[in-house]
Amino acid sequence: MKSFADYKKDAPNWITMANGEFYPDILQDACELYKPVLVTFGQLLKSSESSVRLLQQITDVKQGWMRVQLYRVFRKYVSPQTPVEMLKKKSMIPMVCEKYGKNFRTIDRVQAAFDSRPLPDEALCAVLWEYKDRGQKGYDLTERFFNMFQTSMPNLVIEGPVRAGADIQMQTVFEDYPNPTRPVDFVIKDHKGRVLAIGLARYDGDRGGAQEDDRTGGYSNCAKEILGYTKQHKLSTKVIFVNDGPGLLLGSMWNDYSNLEKIDPAKVMVLTLRMFNERLTAKWLTKK
Repeated sequence: MKSFADYKKDAPNWITMANGEFYPDILQDACELYKPVLVTFGQLLKSSESSVRLLQQITDVKQGWMRVQLYRVFRKYVSPQTPVEMLKKKSMIPMVCEKYGKNFRTIDRVQAAFDSRPLPDEALCAVLWEYKDRGQKGYDLTERFFNMFQTSMPNLVIEGPVRAGADIQMQTVFEDYPNPTRPVDFVIKDHKGRVLAIGLARYDGDRGGAQEDDRTGGYSNCAKEILGYTKQHKLSTKVIFVNDGPGLLLGSMWNDYSNLEKIDPAKVMVLTLRMFNERLTAKWLTKK
């Protein structure tokens, strides 16, 4: 069987590109989607005596999707240095106000800046639109992989969130797994329930530098951890990394992913969707 490294000489032919959207075609839909967000932000802004109070009022918004969008608008206008992921946790808002509040733009300047823009603000709506499909390409990749697997190997079972959903934690796969909250994307089993493979799936749109090292370094640790457990318990479980997208062609990504297979060529596989039929077989999965 060819290794992932063997495909490097014509790597672009083995990449599946996700569909994108054209600018400025997206602007009409973006403005329709995010105008209510900007209207709500404007209303909260007018009723807030300070920027800290504005953040507190946003936190009180009940609808989850609306609240997250308002946090994103808040960052743009009031506190660019505050991570949205931090804002999403209501329990952290008092700490954000205490640690970052002194650097918030004052409420009068926020009001003036907001009033200087049209409603809806096309520029800001376009920025928010970029967040809308974040992760979508990864969901598409996972769904296509699941469909291909179920079609080609109907006698085996693949489990996991097909699109959005909570990751599988390794404690639900092996009860005595030493890192119980280790998240994985899918598990492949035979009809007897024997775990044949643990897998992770990601779409690499554009990666490089530190992000590149973090991704493959994390994958390497994951593979070694899982294989260490399976060796200790005399299991033949494999590790599969389904990766696709143009990011694989950047920097040292292809070589880094190839090195993952060197951890154990018989039990670690990296593949794109186009390699599926040629590499991922029931024979390889069930081999002890």
